Amino acid sequence: MPRVSQTEGHRMTVSEREAQIITWLAEQKDAMLDLLRDVVNIDSGSYDKAGVDAVGARFERFFAEHGLLTRREANERFGDAIHIRLDDRLANERPVLLLGHRDTVFSKGEAARRPFRIENGRAYGPGVADMKAGLVMNAFVLAAFAKFGSPVPVAGLITSDEEIGSPACRPIIEAAAREARAVFNSEPGRPSGNVVTGRKGGVFMRMVIEGRPAHSGGNYEKGISAIGELAHKIVAIHSLTDLAKGTTLNVGIVRGGEAVNMVAPSAEAEIDLRYVDPAERTRAMAALQEIVATSYVPGSKAMLEIRGEFLPLNPNQTSEELFAHYQAAARDAGLAVEGEISGGCADSGFTAAVGCPTICAVGPVGGAAHTPEEYLEVESLVPRAQALALAVMRMD
Repeated sequence: MPRVSQTEGHRMTVSEREAQIITWLAEQKDAMLDLLRDVVNIDSGSYDKAGVDAVGARFERFFAEHGLLTRREANERFGDAIHIRLDDRLANERPVLLLGHRDTVFSKGEAARRPFRIENGRAYGPGVADMKAGLVMNAFVLAAFAKFGSPVPVAGLITSDEEIGSPACRPIIEAAAREARAVFNSEPGRPSGNVVTGRKGGVFMRMVIEGRPAHSGGNYEKGISAIGELAHKIVAIHSLTDLAKGTTLNVGIVRGGEAVNMVAPSAEAEIDLRYVDPAERTRAMAALQEIVATSYVPGSKAMLEIRGEFLPLNPNQTSEELFAHYQAAARDAGLAVEGEISGGCADSGFTAAVGCPTICAVGPVGGAAHTPEEYLEVESLVPRAQALALAVMRMD
């Protein structure tokens, strides 16, 4: 006998619900694009609280129109976090969490310069793939469950500061993951169509060096060159890279000096560390601190601060089981999906670190993130939504 579940006063077989939800999502492509156009055309750089909250308000309006409940977790500096749930009936059960962020890397005015457009089957605009399309997909999957019911509890979380390491939302994400049975993070699907089953961790740092100024011709010997010290440190930092272990250190930005005829009194650098094994983070950070403490140019001083950090998403038995479960659902939605390892970081590392089975990049397929060429494959919107909906429903 087919399984049945109770929804809004009548009993529906699992296969009937699946068919209704799959059919309804197939009819929502234009509505999905309309919502995506609205949110892409709002600037929402991570430090633009007003813009990030404006995107959040647009999603809140959508959720209200579809009978979903929302709650804001306010933040004074960054955008507010938005929690979404279907209703209160399953409040004491562990939900499946649909996760995503609405901030982008782009500055104010970018949406006006590059508004949403579709050309040759691809949509363009700031944040179109990373990751406003994933949020639109999550929103419609949640709306489908609100309309037709869900055999399992489902929740959504829209965060506001992922592109800068989630300084405000990390504890919110971790708390939500501790209460969840599984997390699907709807970062963009890979250009190959695959999802991400593993990600590197990342530490983003700023190093400041203090020297002593002097006239470069008249009393050169009295100066202590902060730029000279920085040059030595850059070579030493880059030497910590171990490609065989997946550990890289990159000095990506440098600044320093005041005049060409002055020994540089100050300099600074921004450093990116990526790693797979947490033990490699420990090794690299200890070595990096030793480099910072060493004065290659006598008399110089340096300090290091961590400005943001992501944890790695490392596959384990439960995440591999979740991927196999999603892969089977995707197959029934007409998709052939494999898992990939990414050097990029995401909030999925935080959810995995607290022990919640997690897979990432289940969102619509896109590419060229963080560039003006960022794109979304429009035809991936509906099937990726269908795959996610099936995966959630079949976790009963």
